Amino acid sequence: MSKFLEQINSPADVKRLSVPELKELAEEIRQFILDSVSKTGGHLASNLGVVELTLALHCVFDFKKDMLVWDVGHQCYTHKIITGRREKFTRLRHSDGISGFPNPAESPYDKFTVGHAGTSIATAIGLALAEQLKNKNEKDTAENEAGDESKIVAVVGDASIVNGTSFEALNNLGLLKRQLLIVLNDNSMAIDATVGAVAKYFSRVRLSQTYEGLRKTTSNILEHMPVIGKSVDQTLERIKQSIRMVLPASQMFESLHIPYFGPVDGHDIGSLIDLFEAMGELNHPAILHVYTKKGKGFHPADQGPSKFHSTGPFKINGDRIERAVGPGRHSFTKAFGEHLTELADSNEKIVAITSAMCDGTGLMEFRKKFPDRFYDVGIAESAAVDVAAGMAKNGLKPVVCIYSTFLQRSFDQIFQEVALQNLPVIFCVDRAGFVGSDGPTHHGLMDIGFLRMMPNLVLTAPANDIEMKLALEFALNEDKPVVIRYPKDIVPPKEFVRAACSKPFKLGKGVTVRRSKRSAVTVVCYGSVLTEALKAAALLSEEKISIDVVNARFAAPVDEKIVSLLEKGKSLVTVEDHAVACGFGSAVLELAAEKGFSTESIRLLGAPRRLIGHDTRDVQLTEAGANAEKIAETVRKILKI
Repeated sequence: MSKFLEQINSPADVKRLSVPELKELAEEIRQFILDSVSKTGGHLASNLGVVELTLALHCVFDFKKDMLVWDVGHQCYTHKIITGRREKFTRLRHSDGISGFPNPAESPYDKFTVGHAGTSIATAIGLALAEQLKNKNEKDTAENEAGDESKIVAVVGDASIVNGTSFEALNNLGLLKRQLLIVLNDNSMAIDATVGAVAKYFSRVRLSQTYEGLRKTTSNILEHMPVIGKSVDQTLERIKQSIRMVLPASQMFESLHIPYFGPVDGHDIGSLIDLFEAMGELNHPAILHVYTKKGKGFHPADQGPSKFHSTGPFKINGDRIERAVGPGRHSFTKAFGEHLTELADSNEKIVAITSAMCDGTGLMEFRKKFPDRFYDVGIAESAAVDVAAGMAKNGLKPVVCIYSTFLQRSFDQIFQEVALQNLPVIFCVDRAGFVGSDGPTHHGLMDIGFLRMMPNLVLTAPANDIEMKLALEFALNEDKPVVIRYPKDIVPPKEFVRAACSKPFKLGKGVTVRRSKRSAVTVVCYGSVLTEALKAAALLSEEKISIDVVNARFAAPVDEKIVSLLEKGKSLVTVEDHAVACGFGSAVLELAAEKGFSTESIRLLGAPRRLIGHDTRDVQLTEAGANAEKIAETVRKILKI
């Protein structure tokens, strides 16, 4: 039975607690998060690390009036728990439960829906500029009395400070003539270990612990603090216990004329409260560097935080955890990693590049076996693409492994540096299509649309494990850029893998995996939804209805034989794990129109042009009409049965 947590229904309840009571509450929340995520799955390690930080922020600020903007919003669990959503954690990331990310539709305490890194400082600047302008326009009104304006806090975490957008935003802080607090939550981790020069810089900062450094840093804080009475002196006494930095280490931010303080212990809630109270009175932007421990309080997550970045349900057995493992079945991601590592054995030109997602993209074994051919650029997807372009130009075979939702951030680089130059970069697009419980911030429903419009890019999608290797072999032999997309899902069991899937990939050529002389409808699939089409064919065969099933393999270029079926009087049903708008089905429609065929006999199944919420992947496929039952239903409608 919790002593304090059950009494917390709003931040006002948090504000009433003493520092010792807040420490107890922090441990109760940490246990609550662990218990909840073990049942529902979710982002565990990062949330265990920001409990005290979040409580301290809510103790000092009033985020109904003040504004809190999260970066990489999966750190928000404590924030949600204390803003009236504790009881909804039993359905965390389920269809009738709360999102795992900030969501303004859930609560006025959530300012933005956030799921990508590097956004918080820029959006906070926008909020602050709007406040600044409103206050200027209302300077003669009572509402604009000194100290009445909203305070704004941006929490930057999981190494998203290295993202280019973060630095672009920092470069624009000079636009502000008012308060803005940037809390740099440094847990020395992104999703995987933080890499790069900035990460090494912060590592040096964390190791600086001299007494002289403490004196200089506290003096530095005094210079920047406004005169607010005795509380500053009291604050400084406590700050001395938590600040760990020599003054010269602040030069990176100071060179941008940004007042910088820290790093401070992100788990010392009393010092954090004192700091936030003092820094909330500043009349200009400032950065507070806070050091937290990702996975704090749970030994397995503490020792292996990247494994607990986002986890499914699990059972706790002492200091060990037990996860459910399917018998003999593995994911598309794992299949990709195994095949790429195998192919790299005989091809020294193969290099792998990722953006802080080594484990998530299945590259752990590749990194272990070929450390000199593996590159993690951190949360910098645009840079990853440009680095790959340079490698390809100089004779290597770069394989860029990024989730579909994050690859969207590299649109211009893919066009300018890869498509325009026609360079043989291979894009392995993980988490393509519906992603289940992560929801709309992480669905990969746009990659076909924004990639197939680019000249020179070849778009392909393997339907199973066998085709994954064939697609990689095809891509490595092409002298042009190739995109391979695949879902966050297990590979289909053997009964759904047809002999035609073993044929080598040929540019712009699909394969027929099921044919019947009596069929009037051909279902054309792109990628892993082939399994759903084969299930639909089995359902319909029980009703004495025959259909043909084609595995398209390519969305650019589309196999012309597909639209030639219209000449034979066939109706076509295209199926994809992607938005209908601009997707594979749209490509088929465009080709049919180009060849002069009527498009009246073509039906497209895929995601509608609206946001699809967090749920299981199966439910999301059903909502998009891309599952077996919906395919069968569409066929019946065409045949008027």
